[in-house]
Formats: sequence, C-alpha cells, structure tokens
Amino acid sequence: MSALATEVTDVNLDQGLWEIWKSMDVPEGFHVEIIDGGFEVSPTGNSRHARINRRLLGALFTHLQGSGWAPGTDCNVIHGLKVFIPDVYVTPEDDEEIEHPDGLGLLASGIPLVIETVSPGAKARRRDHVLKRSAYATAGIPVYVIIDDYDDGGTVTVLSDPDPKRGEYNSSPRFPYGKEAVIPEGPAKGFVIGAEITGELRA
Repeated sequence: MSALATEVTDVNLDQGLWEIWKSMDVPEGFHVEIIDGGFEVSPTGNSRHARINRRLLGALFTHLQGSGWAPGTDCNVIHGLKVFIPDVYVTPEDDEEIEHPDGLGLLASGIPLVIETVSPGAKARRRDHVLKRSAYATAGIPVYVIIDDYDDGGTVTVLSDPDPKRGEYNSSPRFPYGKEAVIPEGPAKGFVIGAEITGELRA
C-alpha cells in the first residue's frame, strides 16, 4: 500500500472512530478514549486511585491560586480526532477559550499539564506508560506525569519537552515514592509531588 493510501485509510479510520465515539452511550463508571487507532475503555478508579487524585487536585488548586490557571478532572481533552481523559489536568480558569468548537471537551493545545494515576493491571500500565505517553507527546502537551503504585514500590515519572513528530518526550526523570518530583515548566512550575500526595514506598 502506498504512503498516500495508508494516510487516507488512517484518516477514514480516525473519522469513523470519532463519529462512533460521539454517538456512544457510555455506561456510568466507565471512560472511553480514542488512542492509537482504537477505543480504550477503562472503569472508574479504586479508592486509592481516587485518594491520590483528590490530593493532587487540592494541592494544585492551592499552588495555582491567583495565577489564572486551575486543576481539572474528568473532561475530554481533544487533539484532532483523538480523545483523552486524564485523571488530572491544568487548564486556564476561563477554559471557554480552549473549548472544542462542538463543546465536546477542551483542546489539547491549551493544556500545559496532564497527570495519570495508574490503575492495577498490565493493560492499564501499558495504556498510561506507552499509549498515552505517545499520544500526549504527539499532541504537544508540555508536561505529562505518571504516578504508578505498581512500579518498584511506587514511582512518579515527569515527562517534558515533547517531540510531536516522534511521539516521545525528550526528558523523563523517574522518582521513587518519598522523593520530591517537581514540575519543571508551565503554570504549575515548582509544584511538588511528594509523600504528602503519594505516600512512601509501598511493599
């Protein structure tokens, strides 16, 4: 198949997925994202997952107060015909300026930071560490943080300096739970993800 034919096929697939996604009636407690040429369906997180995200939201709200930026959760972040639902993200307080033209969510181009808290299971780890890592880099989101209870007793990975063409981040330091992981740039620059949010290393 020629490169042009492949590109046309990819566009048709993306458009088809997009139209199906817009018409979906998703059961309560589930999220559906469009990543890597398919649907990713994931359930609402467990209590530990919710606790970390709640701590993140509270701490980010305090850190960003008065800056014109605010934390958010549970919203579609859209890049072209791709749809992501990060656990936590940072957005302008007046997020109407980055609203999707059809009101379906927020445009990835206006989101400086996304954070995912990894759920149990190999599929969830692959989604956050592989599929979303590539998707967020391709969308040009400046900082992507992965909080993972299931990596060596718990780690925080801070990815920055995206290369959209390669779908990869050029910087990816990884910190064990209990050490301070610091957001390197953007409106949340200097925000610390430490033991107050993640707890110490897990057995």
